[in-house]
Amino acid sequence: MKRAEIASFFKLPKLTYRVWKVWQRDFDVFMKTWKVNFFPPLLEPIFFLVAMGYGLGSFVEPIQGLSYIQFIAPALVSISIMYSSFFECTYGSFVRMYYQKTFDAIIATPISIEEVIAGELLWGATRSLISSIIVLGVVGAFGLISSPLFILILLVAFLGGLMFSTIAMVFTSLAPSIDFFNYPAFLFITPMFLLSGTFFPLTSLPPFMQVFAKTFLPLTHVVNLTRSFIIGNLETSLIISLIWIAAVTPVFFVLSINLMKRRLIK
Repeated sequence: MKRAEIASFFKLPKLTYRVWKVWQRDFDVFMKTWKVNFFPPLLEPIFFLVAMGYGLGSFVEPIQGLSYIQFIAPALVSISIMYSSFFECTYGSFVRMYYQKTFDAIIATPISIEEVIAGELLWGATRSLISSIIVLGVVGAFGLISSPLFILILLVAFLGGLMFSTIAMVFTSLAPSIDFFNYPAFLFITPMFLLSGTFFPLTSLPPFMQVFAKTFLPLTHVVNLTRSFIIGNLETSLIISLIWIAAVTPVFFVLSINLMKRRLIK
């Protein structure tokens, strides 16, 4: 691959206010089916908290001074951030692109390809924000929020959701068919679900796995932030997590837009 071609993948996109028109379109569709989209993020954390928090948790010693249900509650918020944005910008975006031909219809207007994809990414981040608010409501109803800093999770939800959306869109740009998403779901999402400090501390893992989780698994940093803000435990590791997210997101934002532009033009 030539150097010029590689450089084209990281060319800054030209975006205008029309990005929000794409976001508005996705939001309007969401609102028409809000009941279907509301109950899964509401019921799933309830099941997890009851089954794992109270059930399994009765057999688990306190972790880092927290009961097991207190330990996993922030992780459920983080998982909702990951799932909602990632699957919105993989399966959701692929359906709009390939089956519904929504992208083709929008591009026929003055809105550019770059603006369509940027709008999709912002909508994926918004889906994360919506899901996190619902799960936070459940966690709060269980009495598991112990710090007023939990409000900062809304910012983490949007930024983390944008990060997962950009990564997801890269996979969408490479997907030959909708079945392709079984690979990132199994090889990328599932390891994060299990190995990012969600259901047990990272210190339980071998040292090389701890390094791997902190270096290559984005959910690790989202979990670190949400857990700290919910329990009010501010550590220097939060700065590292914020820098990690702030560094990775712009790179994948630009890369995903250029890869999708390349695919749609072809």
